[in-house]
Amino acid sequence: MEKSSYFLFGGTNFNKKKFAPDFAKFKNCSKDDDSDKKVSLFEEEEEDTEQQEEKVFVSSKKRKRRSSNSVPVEGFDVFKSSKKARAEVKEEDENTKNEILENPKKELNRRMERDALSRKQYNIHVSGNNIPPPLKSFAELSSRYGCKRYILRNLAELGFKEPTPIQRQAIPVLLSGRECFACAPTGSGKTFAFICPMLMKLKHPSTDGIRAVILSPARELAAQTAREGKKLIKGSKFHIRLLTKPLVKTADFSKLYCDVLISTPMRLKRAIKAKKIDLSKVEFLVLDESDKLFEQSLLKQIDCVVKACSNPSIIRSLFSATLPDSVEELARSIMHDAVRVIIGRKNTASETVKQKLVFAGTEEGKLLALRQSFAESLNPPVLIFVQSKERAKELYDELKCENVRVGVIHSELPPGERENAVDRFRAGETWVLIATDVIARGMDFKGINCVINYDFPDSASAYIHRIGRSGRAGRSGEAITFYTEEDVPFLRNIANTMISSGCEVPSWIMSLKKKKWRKHRPKRDSISTRPKDDKKEQDE
Repeated sequence: MEKSSYFLFGGTNFNKKKFAPDFAKFKNCSKDDDSDKKVSLFEEEEEDTEQQEEKVFVSSKKRKRRSSNSVPVEGFDVFKSSKKARAEVKEEDENTKNEILENPKKELNRRMERDALSRKQYNIHVSGNNIPPPLKSFAELSSRYGCKRYILRNLAELGFKEPTPIQRQAIPVLLSGRECFACAPTGSGKTFAFICPMLMKLKHPSTDGIRAVILSPARELAAQTAREGKKLIKGSKFHIRLLTKPLVKTADFSKLYCDVLISTPMRLKRAIKAKKIDLSKVEFLVLDESDKLFEQSLLKQIDCVVKACSNPSIIRSLFSATLPDSVEELARSIMHDAVRVIIGRKNTASETVKQKLVFAGTEEGKLLALRQSFAESLNPPVLIFVQSKERAKELYDELKCENVRVGVIHSELPPGERENAVDRFRAGETWVLIATDVIARGMDFKGINCVINYDFPDSASAYIHRIGRSGRAGRSGEAITFYTEEDVPFLRNIANTMISSGCEVPSWIMSLKKKKWRKHRPKRDSISTRPKDDKKEQDE
């Protein structure tokens, strides 16, 4: 058989006897005729066997896809090229698989880089596992977490255009179901940082009982938190209640609508012991001003509340402007996989407050310096802190007869009088408010121009919280601290806090040895400008 004939049937077994007539036709034809016959033969086969041609057509399509880059050649090279094509296809498939596997990692790394840059921009420091990215704007609450419109509307009405640094990170952490302890400067919006995600996670009001508890160390702070929370639930059917004595005595909490309960530790503990309140369904527990709540005198009360909140899926969170290491250790003992959020430097005062130390020498010198500052430039409202309720009364008696609208608040006053004192100060009826540390934490007085530490604070954290009543929400403020000879050994502790917030301190103070203190409350002479002989005569 000739080469041309063999070429047509290369690679096949041909029965010559059976197809002898057809074979003779092909043998007698010329090369040109041979090619024409090939075409006609294939056309006949196409007409006779349409179903087979469809299968061949489909398979040829697949073959074309697989070997799109290969060059067709004659003879057996076709099979070799198809093997190469298959190998190339396998390599391409492996590459695409590797890209698919690598892309999520690349995307994750890019997201982590973006989050790190955002945190650096707002001075946010975090520690923990799988921390959610910070918020870019309040609009993300809706797009990422499905926030209800009434919350965004209320935030806008309250003047919140952009989230504060603590709100940017704490809100996503709590919305992701993680527990957290957060430390942020005074006046940085911590209250809304835990109330907002709380309302979003609760979703709808319920009649099943109390579902969230907020603990505050003082009644005034608890009342303020309740007031601010009610502003945020405006337009919804949620119920936020402040636990008061009348409410404990008269209310039946099994029938009372209450989604969020706000209280002081002692009052809530008494209600739990009296079996007035069931906290087994509480989903959120917030300890506001947590470093104060974890003091030794309040630990038993906090422990009672924590045990009463027995829901296994409860989310606990701690918020404060100061977070000592001892409090962190206690917090970790009751929290699971918590995220730590620090804004700025830990345990530092607000940078918007101008701080100053004034040497007064003696107790009489402090009173004279105070009167002199009032005479030169009284820029109300002014908040004055003293170390005890007795000294608060004495200073009030000295100033009430002068041409200064002065008020006083301390723990001995009945709740009604304490509320009135705070309300008058907020309304501007009182220019100067004398107070103990009972309102040093968390209280938000709009536009306090000056805080005066008449008595030297008993700790660095007390100093930070006191002066934090000024310079809130980005406003500027001033803080003046009087000190006497008795206070000099502890100046270095306060000076370190001042330097960390960007204030200047005399070099001689920084050369003093840093002294460890627990409670610096020395016995001080009574506050009076009258001579001691006159006091004795009056006593007799």
